Amino acid sequence: MTSAAKKDPVELQAAAAAAEAAAVARDEVREDAGKARASISKLSKSKDAATAAAREKWHDFKVDVWITPFNSIEFGPWKRQRNRGKSRQFTTDMDVFAEVIENGERTGVLGYRKELWNDATGMDKRLVFKLFSDTLNWRASMDLLLARSIQQTIGARGLPVTTYAINTADDDYVVYLERSANKWPLCPEHFSFFIMDGGVPKFYRFRRDIINLGGDYSLINEHGETVGYIDGAVLTIGGRWSCSVRGDHADPRVLMVMKLFTGMIVFNGESRRHVRHIAREIKAGRLTPDLQRQESDLYMNPRRVR
Repeated sequence: MTSAAKKDPVELQAAAAAAEAAAVARDEVREDAGKARASISKLSKSKDAATAAAREKWHDFKVDVWITPFNSIEFGPWKRQRNRGKSRQFTTDMDVFAEVIENGERTGVLGYRKELWNDATGMDKRLVFKLFSDTLNWRASMDLLLARSIQQTIGARGLPVTTYAINTADDDYVVYLERSANKWPLCPEHFSFFIMDGGVPKFYRFRRDIINLGGDYSLINEHGETVGYIDGAVLTIGGRWSCSVRGDHADPRVLMVMKLFTGMIVFNGESRRHVRHIAREIKAGRLTPDLQRQESDLYMNPRRVR
């Protein structure tokens, strides 16, 4: 009698049932794996489609500079006092000079500290911009860093290199916007910056267009792709710019930097001349550098013992 015949019929049935169950389980695993691969493929295609759609969609806005102070933000009895009550960032010398238009509606305004720029001299003369919402909630600030700008200007042997620090309400990082020292006469200027995206830096630069009639710039990413435009109108008194950012780069921080940078274009030439003049005065020994506390705080070591 063979060994198979000697086995208990119950054991044989159990073995057959186990083999059948194993086969069914194996088929189910294969089916689930196939569904998972199909799902991953579908998700990948969906992600690619979403990325392609974002690349095709552009975020547009306009920056319109006012030529008079007679605007709904500042004109009227007790307007400035009420504005200061809405935001402590709205200082007594804040002058709102431009509005941001998106989808046909005003979504923000740009202001600068007028007395600090127009009335001050030497190292006390600083350019400070602020971006507010339409209801005057503070969104971002942009400060001209005199010490850093003078350092870079001296290093560039007199070529004015302006540097700005940008603080936004929703970000833990400071964005530094800097004019490139690699500038030849009659060649377009460049301003570069980066933002942190999930711990990874993303680099950008503004390049002034060669054919430039109204203050036109292109936004270029780290791969050399043009992902945004700043198109200035020619026949305007104050200034008007139409701006666009490609959808996959329309990060709120990039948009804030772009809005502040567009407002800065009005003061770009004057700020370069100011930095160049201060650097020359310091080099000649006619001016002793002295920073304001607000700027000194921006250079503080975050790891210092407190």
